[in-house]
Amino acid sequence: MLRLIALVVAAALSGAPTEPNAVAFHATLSGAAEVPPTDSKATGTLKASFYTSSFNLEYELRFDGLTGPATMVHFHGPAAPDGVSGVEIDVTKGLQSPLKGDVKLSDEQVNQLMTGKWYVNIHTAANPEGEIRGQLTQ
Repeated sequence: MLRLIALVVAAALSGAPTEPNAVAFHATLSGAAEVPPTDSKATGTLKASFYTSSFNLEYELRFDGLTGPATMVHFHGPAAPDGVSGVEIDVTKGLQSPLKGDVKLSDEQVNQLMTGKWYVNIHTAANPEGEIRGQLTQ
C-alpha cells in the first residue's frame, strides 16, 4: 500500500496524469522547429493530458522571450515535424504565459494526436506565420 501511495505521489509531482485513462503529451517549442525556421530566441514548453474516456485535452503552455505579445496560438494537424497543416484548435483566450485550457477532441483529432501528427505554435506580429513551434509527443 505504501508503494502505491509513493507511486501516485511521484506521478503527481512529475506532472504526469494520475488517472488511468490519461495519456501525457509534451512539446518543446523553438524557432528552429518552425517551418520554415525562424531566428527567434524564444522558448516554450507544453504539457498536456488527453483523457481517453472523455476525449478531453487539458494543456498548459509556457513561453518566454517572444519578439512581442502572442497574437495567436494554434494546435495544428495532421503534420510531421517538418510539415505544415491547418488549424485544429484555435486558442483565443488569455494569450499570456502560462496559458491553460481544455478542449474536447473529435475522433479524427484524437487519431492525429495519438499518432504524433499535431504541433502547437505561437504567432507574433513580427512572425505572423509562427514564431515558435513544437511537435506533441507522448
